[in-house]
Amino acid sequence: MSESIIILNAAAIQRALTRIAHEIAEHNENPEAITLVGIQRGGVLLAQRLRAILTGIWGNAVPVGSLDVSMHRDDLDHRVAPMVEPTLIPFDVTGKTVVIVDDVLFSGRTIRAAMDALNDFGRPKRIQLAVLIDRGHRELPIKADFVGKNVPTAHAEIVHVTLTEDGGDDQVVLEKK
Repeated sequence: MSESIIILNAAAIQRALTRIAHEIAEHNENPEAITLVGIQRGGVLLAQRLRAILTGIWGNAVPVGSLDVSMHRDDLDHRVAPMVEPTLIPFDVTGKTVVIVDDVLFSGRTIRAAMDALNDFGRPKRIQLAVLIDRGHRELPIKADFVGKNVPTAHAEIVHVTLTEDGGDDQVVLEKK
């Protein structure tokens, strides 16, 4: 029997994204050098929300792209055929600070795949990582620069992020097994 606990509601998600956006602005003096790249699926929607907040802070729109990492994962031989989503990066990342955005940071393997995939589009000056939830259990030496909430979890527990853009309510739910 599993138990579900809401760990972030809509207001808490908005507060976390606002804080992340302000931290991005504080750590990056040149807004023209910043781009956001959301990892398909949840990271893309969060990157779009961060762009809106950063536009309010800086007064100019930050370029946003989407990145599918399915074919760059190191566990392709352990999974069924991946569902490939579109990758769209309509700007040059070379010499830019690219903020990779994802919903949940777990083992670090998705982020490693994202960095590999990003290299197909140029050589960024710097890569930063923004995540809504960091749940621990890293298998690789990867650490987020900007975190909405750290949520200690058991390895078997599942974190679900739902957003209104996907037809659900804005919330983060921890499913305990």
